[in-house]
Amino acid sequence: MATVPSTITSNLPRTEVRIFVAGHLGMVGSALTRRLRAKGYRNLITRTRQELDLLDQSATFRFMREERPDYVFLAAAKVGGIQANNLYRANFIYENLAVECNVIHGAFSAGVRGLMFLGSSCIYPRDCPQPMREEYLLSGPLEPTNEPYAIAKIAGIKLCESYNRQHGTHYVSVLPTNLYGPNEHYDLETSHVLPALLRKAHEARERGDSTLPIWGTGKPRREFMHVDDMADACVHLMEQGIEDGLYNIGLGTDVTIRELAETIMDVVGFGGELAFDVTKPDGMPRKLLDTSKLAALGWKAHIPLREGIAATYDAYCQALESGCAT
Repeated sequence: MATVPSTITSNLPRTEVRIFVAGHLGMVGSALTRRLRAKGYRNLITRTRQELDLLDQSATFRFMREERPDYVFLAAAKVGGIQANNLYRANFIYENLAVECNVIHGAFSAGVRGLMFLGSSCIYPRDCPQPMREEYLLSGPLEPTNEPYAIAKIAGIKLCESYNRQHGTHYVSVLPTNLYGPNEHYDLETSHVLPALLRKAHEARERGDSTLPIWGTGKPRREFMHVDDMADACVHLMEQGIEDGLYNIGLGTDVTIRELAETIMDVVGFGGELAFDVTKPDGMPRKLLDTSKLAALGWKAHIPLREGIAATYDAYCQALESGCAT
């Protein structure tokens, strides 16, 4: 029976490895859960927020002591697009810092040796050289619109790094690019750009609108990865026995927001025109990840952008039909 590296799980069979996926109901956490199960991991530990509030330090510490997982994926986080990050700055920095501190220290206190912390590509400097390499972190000022969130995520990376150095833990950090896919949310006040555009295009088509409003100039460049590719990369890193460090997870290719909107319009079947609101912020001019470290470990993405958007739109339409789209 296949096993995972002894440095992380004492050479246990996959069916016996106890893995806690923090945030398993979110887009990222649910993708990790799907991938782990597909790979044969059956002993997964999950908790809803009602069962375990990761903002509650004593409850989180007690959970870690009682469950003692072999490995932790820290995918629980407060996330959102430009508007949400800019409006709820205190919420974004406080909640993310609290969850990171509680889970990481709780894991260490319970003797958990292996952990993967999921950060975000938005923590790189606003005017970072492109493509962005892991060593460019903290080399310049952050994008102002998401600075509190970025600072919290940087703190999580430094927590992992510091516990490794002081205590000999095996805590790895990854920086996924912009993600999309199943279990995304579509609230126009808080969602990311791709699901927001998907919903806007769908509703514009349904109303028979002639234009699709877009925040900003449409010129910023972004790469968009299907969340199932991201989950595959994370599990690959765990199974490679990676014990520390920082790894970008991305495609290595990007598109403009205009190009993204045009692809979404084509998938949705909306034939109107784009209307750019240049009074709204663009965010970082470009966010393209250098993925050479991950590629050297034998991993690359497999889901093309248009194919992934089409599958996501199908899931959105199904959620609409069932009354579950948010």
